[in-house]
Amino acid sequence: MSSSPSLTTTAGTAADRADPGRGVVESIHVASGGSEPMRSVDRIGAIAGVGLEGDRYALGTGHYSGDPRVDRHVTLIEAEEIEALAPGPGIVLAPSETRRNVTTRGIRLNELVGRRFRIGGVECEGTRLCEPCQYLTDLLGKPILAPLVHRAGLRARILTDGELALGDEVVAID
Repeated sequence: MSSSPSLTTTAGTAADRADPGRGVVESIHVASGGSEPMRSVDRIGAIAGVGLEGDRYALGTGHYSGDPRVDRHVTLIEAEEIEALAPGPGIVLAPSETRRNVTTRGIRLNELVGRRFRIGGVECEGTRLCEPCQYLTDLLGKPILAPLVHRAGLRARILTDGELALGDEVVAID
Protein backbone atom coordinates (compact mmCIF):
# COMPACT_ATOMS: atom_id res chain seq x y z
CA MET A 1 0.00 0.00 0.00
CA SER A 2 1.32 3.42 -0.84
CA SER A 3 1.07 6.38 1.48
CA SER A 4 0.48 9.85 0.20
CA PRO A 5 3.70 11.41 -1.11
CA SER A 6 2.75 14.69 0.54
CA LEU A 7 2.81 13.16 4.03
CA THR A 8 4.96 15.18 6.38
CA THR A 9 7.39 13.65 8.82
CA THR A 10 5.50 14.85 11.88
CA ALA A 11 2.14 13.40 12.83
CA GLY A 12 -0.42 15.85 14.10
CA THR A 13 -3.65 15.96 12.12
CA ALA A 14 -6.43 13.39 12.26
CA ALA A 15 -5.40 12.15 8.82
CA ASP A 16 -1.84 11.60 10.06
CA ARG A 17 -3.22 9.49 12.92
CA ALA A 18 -5.33 7.25 10.67
CA ASP A 19 -5.17 3.54 11.40
CA PRO A 20 -2.08 2.29 9.58
CA GLY A 21 -3.44 -1.25 9.54
CA ARG A 22 -1.71 -4.36 10.77
CA GLY A 23 1.26 -5.87 9.12
CA VAL A 24 3.62 -8.77 9.26
CA VAL A 25 7.40 -9.08 9.10
CA GLU A 26 8.34 -10.64 5.74
CA SER A 27 12.12 -10.39 5.98
CA ILE A 28 14.88 -9.22 8.31
CA HIS A 29 18.31 -8.06 7.15
CA VAL A 30 21.42 -6.81 8.93
CA ALA A 31 24.96 -5.90 7.94
CA SER A 32 27.95 -5.58 10.22
CA GLY A 33 29.33 -2.53 8.41
CA GLY A 34 28.36 0.25 6.02
CA SER A 35 28.26 -0.89 2.37
CA GLU A 36 28.70 -4.55 3.42
CA PRO A 37 26.08 -6.89 1.96
CA MET A 38 22.94 -7.29 4.02
CA ARG A 39 22.41 -10.81 5.30
CA SER A 40 19.03 -12.37 5.86
CA VAL A 41 18.11 -13.74 9.29
CA ASP A 42 15.00 -15.50 10.57
CA ARG A 43 15.19 -13.83 13.98
CA ILE A 44 17.37 -11.30 15.76
CA GLY A 45 17.76 -9.70 19.17
CA ALA A 46 16.58 -6.12 19.60
CA ILE A 47 18.37 -4.03 22.22
CA ALA A 48 16.51 -1.02 23.64
CA GLY A 49 18.31 2.24 22.94
CA VAL A 50 20.92 0.50 20.76
CA GLY A 51 19.60 -1.46 17.77
CA LEU A 52 19.62 -4.95 16.34
CA GLU A 53 22.31 -7.37 17.51
CA GLY A 54 25.22 -7.37 15.07
CA ASP A 55 23.81 -4.63 12.84
CA ARG A 56 26.05 -1.79 11.67
CA TYR A 57 24.14 0.94 13.51
CA ALA A 58 24.14 -0.97 16.81
CA LEU A 59 27.90 -1.48 16.31
CA GLY A 60 28.55 2.13 15.26
CA THR A 61 29.96 1.02 11.89
CA GLY A 62 27.15 2.19 9.58
CA HIS A 63 27.74 4.76 6.85
CA TYR A 64 25.74 7.36 8.82
CA SER A 65 26.72 6.23 12.34
CA GLY A 66 28.45 9.54 12.99
CA ASP A 67 25.17 11.48 12.62
CA PRO A 68 23.60 11.65 16.10
CA ARG A 69 20.52 13.55 14.88
CA VAL A 70 18.58 10.48 13.77
CA ASP A 71 17.90 7.22 15.57
CA ARG A 72 18.71 4.24 13.40
CA HIS A 73 18.01 1.45 15.88
CA VAL A 74 15.83 -0.27 13.27
CA THR A 75 14.67 0.67 9.78
CA LEU A 76 11.57 -0.70 8.08
CA ILE A 77 10.19 -0.67 4.53
CA GLU A 78 6.92 -1.88 3.01
CA ALA A 79 7.15 -4.82 0.60
CA GLU A 80 4.37 -3.13 -1.37
CA GLU A 81 6.61 -0.11 -2.05
CA ILE A 82 9.46 -2.32 -3.26
CA GLU A 83 7.08 -4.17 -5.57
CA ALA A 84 5.58 -0.91 -6.93
CA LEU A 85 8.96 0.01 -8.43
CA ALA A 86 8.93 -2.86 -10.96
CA PRO A 87 5.85 -2.04 -13.06
CA GLY A 88 6.18 1.77 -12.81
CA PRO A 89 9.80 2.88 -12.96
CA GLY A 90 10.91 -0.63 -13.96
CA ILE A 91 13.28 -1.05 -11.02
CA VAL A 92 13.56 -4.50 -9.49
CA LEU A 93 14.88 -4.57 -5.92
CA ALA A 94 15.32 -7.44 -3.52
CA PRO A 95 14.38 -6.52 0.07
CA SER A 96 18.06 -6.69 1.08
CA GLU A 97 18.96 -4.08 -1.53
CA THR A 98 16.86 -1.44 0.23
CA ARG A 99 19.34 -1.69 3.15
CA ARG A 100 16.40 -1.58 5.57
CA ASN A 101 16.35 -4.04 8.45
CA VAL A 102 12.72 -5.13 8.38
CA THR A 103 10.46 -5.59 5.36
CA THR A 104 6.76 -5.52 6.24
CA ARG A 105 3.52 -6.22 4.45
CA GLY A 106 0.08 -4.81 5.21
CA ILE A 107 0.96 -1.77 7.32
CA ARG A 108 1.42 1.84 6.20
CA LEU A 109 4.73 2.75 7.78
CA ASN A 110 4.56 6.48 6.99
CA GLU A 111 1.65 6.72 9.40
CA LEU A 112 3.84 5.47 12.26
CA VAL A 113 6.03 8.58 12.38
CA GLY A 114 5.74 9.94 15.93
CA ARG A 115 3.85 6.86 17.10
CA ARG A 116 4.66 3.81 19.19
CA PHE A 117 4.25 0.43 17.54
CA ARG A 118 5.08 -3.16 18.24
CA ILE A 119 7.01 -5.69 16.17
CA GLY A 120 6.15 -8.99 17.84
CA GLY A 121 6.88 -8.24 21.51
CA VAL A 122 9.34 -5.40 20.86
CA GLU A 123 8.05 -1.87 21.36
CA CYS A 124 9.39 0.80 19.02
CA GLU A 125 8.74 4.45 18.20
CA GLY A 126 8.75 5.81 14.64
CA THR A 127 11.07 8.83 14.51
CA ARG A 128 11.07 9.90 10.86
CA LEU A 129 10.78 8.72 7.31
CA CYS A 130 13.78 6.87 5.97
CA GLU A 131 14.29 8.76 2.73
CA PRO A 132 16.44 7.40 -0.10
CA CYS A 133 19.88 8.95 -0.44
CA GLN A 134 22.55 9.34 -3.07
CA TYR A 135 24.77 6.90 -1.13
CA LEU A 136 22.16 4.14 -1.58
CA THR A 137 21.66 5.04 -5.25
CA ASP A 138 25.41 4.84 -5.87
CA LEU A 139 25.76 1.59 -3.90
CA LEU A 140 22.98 -0.10 -5.90
CA GLY A 141 23.67 1.46 -9.28
CA LYS A 142 19.90 1.81 -9.72
CA PRO A 143 17.94 5.09 -10.07
CA ILE A 144 15.91 4.74 -6.85
CA LEU A 145 16.27 8.28 -5.49
CA ALA A 146 13.21 9.95 -7.06
CA PRO A 147 10.87 6.93 -7.14
CA LEU A 148 11.35 6.24 -3.42
CA VAL A 149 10.94 9.77 -2.02
CA HIS A 150 8.49 9.49 0.93
CA ARG A 151 8.22 5.74 0.20
CA ALA A 152 11.58 4.36 1.36
CA GLY A 153 10.58 3.38 4.86
CA LEU A 154 10.70 4.37 8.50
CA ARG A 155 13.45 4.93 11.06
CA ALA A 156 12.58 3.89 14.58
CA ARG A 157 13.88 3.71 18.12
CA ILE A 158 13.79 0.39 19.92
CA LEU A 159 12.15 0.99 23.32
CA THR A 160 12.14 -2.51 24.81
CA ASP A 161 14.50 -5.47 24.55
CA GLY A 162 13.26 -8.57 22.80
CA GLU A 163 13.46 -10.55 19.61
CA LEU A 164 12.18 -9.85 16.11
CA ALA A 165 11.24 -12.83 13.94
CA LEU A 166 9.81 -13.59 10.54
CA GLY A 167 6.02 -13.62 10.73
CA ASP A 168 5.83 -11.24 13.70
CA GLU A 169 2.85 -8.90 13.70
CA VAL A 170 3.54 -5.17 13.28
CA VAL A 171 0.86 -2.99 14.85
CA ALA A 172 0.45 0.58 16.12
CA ILE A 173 -0.10 0.76 19.88
CA ASP A 174 -0.95 4.46 20.20
